[in-house]
Amino acid sequence: MSENNTTKFRSRRKAQNTADIVTYILLSILGFMWVFPFIIIILISFREEQGMDLSYIIPRTFSVQNYIDLFTKPIVSNTTFGVWFKNTLLISIVVTIISTFFVLSVSFTMSRIRFKMRRTFMNIALILGMFPGFMSMSAIYIILDAFGMLGKLTSLMICYSASAGLGFYVAKGFFDTIPKAMDEAAWIDGATKWTVFTKITMPLSKPIIVYTVLTSFMGPWMDYIFVAYVMGTHSDKYTVARGLYMMIDREHAQKMYTQFCAGAVVVSIPLAAVFLSMQKCYTEGLSGSVKG
Repeated sequence: MSENNTTKFRSRRKAQNTADIVTYILLSILGFMWVFPFIIIILISFREEQGMDLSYIIPRTFSVQNYIDLFTKPIVSNTTFGVWFKNTLLISIVVTIISTFFVLSVSFTMSRIRFKMRRTFMNIALILGMFPGFMSMSAIYIILDAFGMLGKLTSLMICYSASAGLGFYVAKGFFDTIPKAMDEAAWIDGATKWTVFTKITMPLSKPIIVYTVLTSFMGPWMDYIFVAYVMGTHSDKYTVARGLYMMIDREHAQKMYTQFCAGAVVVSIPLAAVFLSMQKCYTEGLSGSVKG
C-alpha cells in the first residue's frame, strides 16, 4: 500500500512538473511575442541608416543621431518634436489633476451621499458612457469655434477634463467596499463630508487613485482623433500622437521613419515613469487612515 501511494505521488508530481514546464514555455513565447515589437522599435531608433528598410533588425551602425534630430530639426512648419512633447506633457498634467479630482469627487458623492434623482443620474451617465466620444466632435467643434478657441491648448484641456466625472463607476465600486461605519463615526465626532473624503476615504483608496491618475494621464497622451480635428493646421499646437502620425505619412515616412521610432521610444518614457513612480501605491491597507 505504501509503495502504491509513493508511486501515485511520484506520478502526480511528474505530471505537475510537466504541466509547469509547458506553462512556462507557453508564457515565455507569449511574453516574447509581446516584447518583440518594442525591441524592433528600439533597435531601429538607434539605426544610423535612414529609410524604411525592414529587411534587417539589428542596425549596421548604432547612433543617437535620430534622438538629436528629433528635438533639433523641424519636422513641419519649423516645429520640432520637442514642441509637441512639451504640449502633450502640459496638457496631460493639467488634465490629470482636474480629471482625478472630478472622478474621485463624483465617485465619493455617488457612493456615500443619497439625494433625489441619484439613481437616474447614474443611469444617464452609464448610457452616455456607452457612446464613443468622437460622436460629439462636430458639436464640440462648433462650440469651440463660436468661442474662438480652435487651435488653442486650453480647448484640449477643457474638453479632456469636462466629461471626466462620467467615468466614476470604477472608483464608486471601490468606495462602496469601504465600511460606511467609519464615515458615520467621523460625522458623530463633528467631521464634515470634505474631512471624511480627504482624511478617511482618500488614504484608504490609493489603488483606485493610482488607476484614475494613470487613465487620466494616458488619455490626452495617446489621443489622436480629437487633436487632429480641433487643431487643424496649427502644427505648433499638436500633441505627440498627432505629430508621430505626420512623421509616417506619405510625405515624411521614407526620410523620418527612424526618427519616428525614436519618438515612439521617447513617448513611452513618461508613461513608464508615471506607472513605476506610483506602483508602490497599489498596496491596499488601513495604515493610511487618519481620523478627523
